[in-house]
Amino acid sequence: MSDLPAADPRHLCKPDINALRPPVSSHRPRILVLYGSVRQVSYSRLLAEEAGRLLQQFGAEVRFFNPSGLPLPDDAPVSHPKVQELRELSAWSEGQVWVSPERHGAITGIMKAQIDWIPLSIGSIRPTQGKTLAVMQVSGGSQSFNAVNTLRLLGRWMRMITIPNQSSVAKAYQEFDANGRMRPSSYYDRVVDVCEELVKFTLLTRDASPYLVDRYSERKEDAEKLEQRVRLSSI
Repeated sequence: MSDLPAADPRHLCKPDINALRPPVSSHRPRILVLYGSVRQVSYSRLLAEEAGRLLQQFGAEVRFFNPSGLPLPDDAPVSHPKVQELRELSAWSEGQVWVSPERHGAITGIMKAQIDWIPLSIGSIRPTQGKTLAVMQVSGGSQSFNAVNTLRLLGRWMRMITIPNQSSVAKAYQEFDANGRMRPSSYYDRVVDVCEELVKFTLLTRDASPYLVDRYSERKEDAEKLEQRVRLSSI
């Protein structure tokens, strides 16, 4: 008998290897790409578009969200069309890519506003939990990892599966040609690596995601709520 006096044995479940091998979906991985700038010449958008092309090459279905017109968090009702568009895209996705410029040593407010508008749960729907995430950044100067580090923190907070690889493109204005296409370089090769890895992780985890995020604390809480409703209904 296990010596776990603080735990409720009714909700302790040993991991089930069979539950981690569900039937495999046949549709293309659904990837949402967010970027953190609305400038006319936006290198985060250009990098996001380059990532989108690569993701499609690797077999994904890709959609983008244009943050232009998205209100500040809590400065408009959730019924705002741009808020609804963002939330619907997040719910649709099985994985996401977040691309932010580094501004004042961090991500942009535009990037953070998009993430802040996506709640952990909407009723029984969890727009981000258990979904895969890749993070990328562009910098105007030397290579930095401040933005991707912040995006990783946010991804963990949103309970996403953030893949190990990441991309940080330094002096981004030198890495794109006049047509907005990324030039061949080690930076580009890393973007290819990140996109390939994201699709692989999405294929690996998407069907098992509901089981992967099934937690003792939430099972215990749901059972307590059910017991309370039963007690109240019997009064």
